[in-house]
Amino acid sequence: MDLRTYLQLVRRQWWIVLVTVLVALGAAGWLTVRAEPRYVASVTFFVTTPTQGVTDAYQGSLWLQQRVKSYADLLRSDRLARTVAADSALGLTPDGVQNRLDASLQNGTVLIEATVTDTDRTRALRLAEAVSVKFADLVRTVETPPEGRSSVKMEVVSGPGVGTEPVSPRMDRNLLLGGLLGLLAGIGLAVLRGLVDTRLRDGDTLQRATGSPLLGEIPFDPDARTEPLVVGDAATSARAEAVRKLRTNLRFVDVHEPARIIAVTSALQGEGKTTLSCNLAITLAEAGWRVLLVDADLRRPRVADYLGLERGVGLTDVLLGDVEVGDVVQRWGDRSLLVLPSGSNPPNPSELLGSKAMADLLLALRESADIVIIDTAPLLAVTDGVVVAVQADGALMVSQQGRTSRNQVARAAKALHSVSVRTLGCVLNMARVAKADAYQYEAYRVAADRRNVPTDRATARHGAGNRSGAGQAAQELTRLPR
Repeated sequence: MDLRTYLQLVRRQWWIVLVTVLVALGAAGWLTVRAEPRYVASVTFFVTTPTQGVTDAYQGSLWLQQRVKSYADLLRSDRLARTVAADSALGLTPDGVQNRLDASLQNGTVLIEATVTDTDRTRALRLAEAVSVKFADLVRTVETPPEGRSSVKMEVVSGPGVGTEPVSPRMDRNLLLGGLLGLLAGIGLAVLRGLVDTRLRDGDTLQRATGSPLLGEIPFDPDARTEPLVVGDAATSARAEAVRKLRTNLRFVDVHEPARIIAVTSALQGEGKTTLSCNLAITLAEAGWRVLLVDADLRRPRVADYLGLERGVGLTDVLLGDVEVGDVVQRWGDRSLLVLPSGSNPPNPSELLGSKAMADLLLALRESADIVIIDTAPLLAVTDGVVVAVQADGALMVSQQGRTSRNQVARAAKALHSVSVRTLGCVLNMARVAKADAYQYEAYRVAADRRNVPTDRATARHGAGNRSGAGQAAQELTRLPR
């Protein structure tokens, strides 16, 4: 995976980054408010040695620079801590003194800085004052031979003093640090979740999973739940335009061997294959094609419900030989669109769809219509979809963005490939389209001609009553050129 992929994962999971940063800022603020303030008192010592001339001064300076390193350790020693703790006014143990005391050196100099950190500002100052006296006495004692005088002189050149403001906690610094840590943690969680999440997120992933070309991306439309068909006001929506693009791409998949019988299927139930089948048939009919839409999902038929048709008698009855196909097809609207509903629910859908009667029916429909769209069952749920797709010229696989996993799509595609089904392409349904693309479409959006176009499902049902009935639909079917 390259940097661009990681950036896409972070952008897709941006809410994780935001929540993590906010949580980190809240935790940093809470800890800062709850933390006890700490003050720092300091005192600086200057170390000298008696000299007699320039040469002695230079050598003494080098000697002291090496010597002060030992003095820093002496400043942190438990010997000094015990000496300071002997002052009962401080109320500290030797360990308490040692934990509050620290030392630092200024490189290239003979300066030693002792710092005292305490939650009590007054006690920090008093401890620094005690260290300024006791440390000088301790160095003098250590550096004085049994007979003679000390070769080192320790003087206080700065302090002891203590700041008026606590050095910690600092709200600005803690919030900045918490925000940075939250940002890093959020990015890590977003990338990790993106790597673990195998659901389809874009068309390129769908194309790789199916091994077939991406023929269209149908954008998510919140109005599709109540108005699934691309008619009326929905005919000018971005969703309708995407279906028209799919129509165009589908007709040019293979100009030398165009598919006239197309099985529309999906990996799982509820990915929008039935809605897409209806809308694809509608847009093909709008373009002047004589289209026959067949509801071959005999377990959960929905085509008749979407189009406002009667589905009591249909495909099942034709396959059983009870009726002729011309007697049960229904004409939808004023378009050249005929619909063959599912009919009654049979106990053995797979056997019925794989029967010789089904093969003979598709052969007859091939000679009677320009394009036959067949809505089939999901591939991973039952075998009905594969049985129908084998008899069609090709299959169109529909997958919903953010719902179906790559593994499920790959298994569905493998089910088709294993029986040598020609996969025409795949469609990403309910896709999240970039705002720039949506604005571009809106700029060229035109008002729909609503004359003789059903505006909703209720109007579609009313239109069904004005259709010529099964008898005229049968005549319409027989009039289609062979």
